[in-house]
Amino acid sequence: MKKRKTPWQKVKAAVRKWMSAKIIPHMVFNSWRIFFYRRCGYRIGKHVFIGMRCYLDDVEPTMFTVEDEAVISYGCFFACHGRKQPHMPITIKKGAYLGMRSNVVSGKHGVTIGEYATVGACSLVLTDIPAGSTAVGVPCKVIEEAKDETDE
Repeated sequence: MKKRKTPWQKVKAAVRKWMSAKIIPHMVFNSWRIFFYRRCGYRIGKHVFIGMRCYLDDVEPTMFTVEDEAVISYGCFFACHGRKQPHMPITIKKGAYLGMRSNVVSGKHGVTIGEYATVGACSLVLTDIPAGSTAVGVPCKVIEEAKDETDE
């Protein structure tokens, strides 16, 4: 059974949603965007870049994690839930790169983009992307696996 929200919790949630959907994505400086996203409850590491006009799912910000040194290009969209679907996590690991206008939908099991993985521009990520690989397309498919240094 769901707990009822107090009036104060409802106001806080409304302000958080307004900030994360309407105000923060249009801030000119990345450091400001990161600062305010963190204040809204998103888990964002150090030396992260989140481009302008990105939409981070504002219903449950704690389900969205970006580790250190990740780059999220301009206009990316992230959804941690859907109709008749529970909230599932989206995790972007250290050093990952998401191209411009990429979309990440957590689905029924959540999505993890591995360390130093690259997601091409305008891709739709519905499943995990392995560390060090390159993935593109709609839906996103891995086109290049991580190179094993013992193969050289």
